[in-house]
Amino acid sequence: MSEKTMPILPCRTIQPVLDFYTALGFEVTFQQRSPNPYAVVQRGGIELHFFGMKQYEPTESVSTCYVLTDDVNGLHEAFRTGLKAAFGRIPSRGLPRIGPLKDMSYGVRQFLMTDPGGNCIRIGQQTSEDQHHRPAPKETFARALHMACLFADSKDDPAGAAKIIDRALRLKGEQPTPVEHFRLLVLRAEISERLGDAATATTALDAAAALHLTPEERESVHDDIERLEDLRDQRAGGAHGG
Repeated sequence: MSEKTMPILPCRTIQPVLDFYTALGFEVTFQQRSPNPYAVVQRGGIELHFFGMKQYEPTESVSTCYVLTDDVNGLHEAFRTGLKAAFGRIPSRGLPRIGPLKDMSYGVRQFLMTDPGGNCIRIGQQTSEDQHHRPAPKETFARALHMACLFADSKDDPAGAAKIIDRALRLKGEQPTPVEHFRLLVLRAEISERLGDAATATTALDAAAALHLTPEERESVHDDIERLEDLRDQRAGGAHGG
């Protein structure tokens, strides 16, 4: 037996969705306008189907699917490059948007991408045979980072994640390690961007950039350093554009 699963995702209008996926290197393999708007895009082994709904509200969408790959880093870089070429920037909030690469607590390395129809495409690579959520760490700041990541990404609750980080960083008598502090600040900046809070994003980015990390510590937060640089570029680009 041979089976294949093809997610069929909603959108208000088809063309902006097709333009988005074309920018990512997908090919439109099928499109019809009547009796109902419908289209198919494909890139390698990824095949996504879309149908149009006039009354659909993309900002309220909960549609999602998961794509497993053996090269999540390569896909992330290719998609970012395609988006920047097509839109002149890498969108990180609003619709469409693409998120950073992250090592999740349930044994995958992944990123989230949301198309103009509000569909969240989760793209990940398995890094462990154990796909269960790891227990939250007991140490204060490691736990805060763990929980904030879950709220920001798995629950899609950036406001809740912000509260977790702010509460941890206001604690008296306890101090995070430089690595914990750096990662918390970068995540806080990322969340602030998603919430449209430019002032807090800038403050968190400046604080993270001012932290001293040893070469070994910098290597351990490689993904976070890339994210910091992306966010600073976006902040600079926004200020220049204004």
